[in-house]
Amino acid sequence: MGKWGKFFAVLVIGIILAIVAILPPTPLSEDAPADQFSSGRAMQDVRIIAAEPHPTGTPENAKVRAYLQTRLIELGLEVSTSESQIDELGLKRLNRWKGESKTEQTIVNIIGVMQGVDRSKPALLLMAHHDTVWESPGAADATIGVASILEIIRAIKLDSQPARDVIVLFTDAEEVGLVGAENFFRDNPMADTIGAVLNFEARGGGGTTNMFQTSANNGNAAALYAKSVKQPSASSLSIYVYNALPNDTDLTPALEKDYVAYNFAHIGRAGLYHSPKIDADALEERTLQHMGSQGLDLTRALLAAIDFPAQKRDATFFDVFGFFTIIYPPALGWLFLISTTLCFTVFANFKQRRADFFNGAVRMVSFLVVGGAVLYALNWLSGANAGSNYYDRLAAIPKLEVVAILAGLALAIGFFGTSKYGFDKFLGAAFPILLIGFAGQALAPTATYFISLSLLMCVVPAYARHRWPDNALIPWVAALLAALVVGYMIMLGHLLLLGVGPTMLPVAILTAAIAVMALLPFWQGLTKSRAKMLALVGLALAVVLALYIRLDPMAATVPIYSLPGSVIH
Repeated sequence: MGKWGKFFAVLVIGIILAIVAILPPTPLSEDAPADQFSSGRAMQDVRIIAAEPHPTGTPENAKVRAYLQTRLIELGLEVSTSESQIDELGLKRLNRWKGESKTEQTIVNIIGVMQGVDRSKPALLLMAHHDTVWESPGAADATIGVASILEIIRAIKLDSQPARDVIVLFTDAEEVGLVGAENFFRDNPMADTIGAVLNFEARGGGGTTNMFQTSANNGNAAALYAKSVKQPSASSLSIYVYNALPNDTDLTPALEKDYVAYNFAHIGRAGLYHSPKIDADALEERTLQHMGSQGLDLTRALLAAIDFPAQKRDATFFDVFGFFTIIYPPALGWLFLISTTLCFTVFANFKQRRADFFNGAVRMVSFLVVGGAVLYALNWLSGANAGSNYYDRLAAIPKLEVVAILAGLALAIGFFGTSKYGFDKFLGAAFPILLIGFAGQALAPTATYFISLSLLMCVVPAYARHRWPDNALIPWVAALLAALVVGYMIMLGHLLLLGVGPTMLPVAILTAAIAVMALLPFWQGLTKSRAKMLALVGLALAVVLALYIRLDPMAATVPIYSLPGSVIH
């Protein structure tokens, strides 16, 4: 293998792993085994429910409600409805959509109950909303959740009678302020019989379905997810980020009660969020399969449990490229960081090479600071400022990802491209990330695993290569671990940009820095002229693409009601 062989092997394997993690599982057809979740079967419901837009209070919404009641009755559930009035803020939004001036609006929740053996046990609730925004067929938001629940119920009906009741709740008026869910959890006596909740949501038209929120003190709840879900996509980092931002779903009012709770949603193909284009044909069926298979696995696990998971201190957890979930106590992060720090103590024996250490540290600090500033400037240049259309920015995410990649590559080559990275210079580059890891572990211990574990997987093998240079196996182990880190950082950067990238593009710089750190031991160095040329070309392309995004016409997927001055009738 040539001198660049290991570098490209690490990079290519990392990219392949990231792609595997980002792609949802293969859909199962209508003739899949009856005990499995089949997106092919669930798509039949999607096509009927999402045949046309059905906002709260419209005749189309009434048709959807009638269909859902019929489907629940066919599945053998006891079906009822619960009517209430929309609140003032919800009515104001609804009137703007309709171009009306109503003073009241009745909303209707649909409730189905599958009786369990012991009806005194706390029930399991499966929940999604049946209304859409104006003009959107809503195949994703949240028909994908409604169809998932119907297929989950069909599958568990084949099992023995559950030990406890299973309640299905299809809420109304979520899109105008979570009104149906708030009214149910505040006023409906059935809310007091519930012990666990699974909510199904959507933002976009595809991608992996992520379990992105839980109830507080989730140690046991997360352990059950990790044990039972066979195609997982979840992390304690996503829970931390979601809770730190001003977000709400129908699960928000449920979390005010003492339930075990899980929230599922996808955020891929974000430009289709609330879009008039998101019909059944536009929905990525893989995403439906991923949502439903996770929901079915977790539903069965909760029903099989003698008791629902008790509260336990929040856990650190994450899926490994969609294959399985790792979970451990947050305090273990300190052990990872301290173990990594021990490798840095070796540096004290190399006083003559401290210049290399500080050279690496300065380069990494510069990459982080300058990189964050450059991404902020590029995001502003692309149009992320006051007055930009939120949905248009969502549609621009794929191009913004390319902007971030071009800028990240350019800066990485500019700051690191001309050198090879021996042990001392590599330790210097890793040192700022180690400091960030300690700060993160102190402030957000469940969200810092991607830093502490990445450091452990990169620094310890680097030390081993330095300590035992004649061992032929260590470089290959180091390359494999580095590929795992690179792949995870690509995947994580993608998810972060989908989640907050339209307004916070600089969030990508930390994952980029960790990926760079993992690749440095295998970098062979470029000439100064070539490195400078590549860096300038990368930055120039990033600027051009950012300007293109700014000047590009409004995306065709943008909801009309979101446009300034729009009047809807």
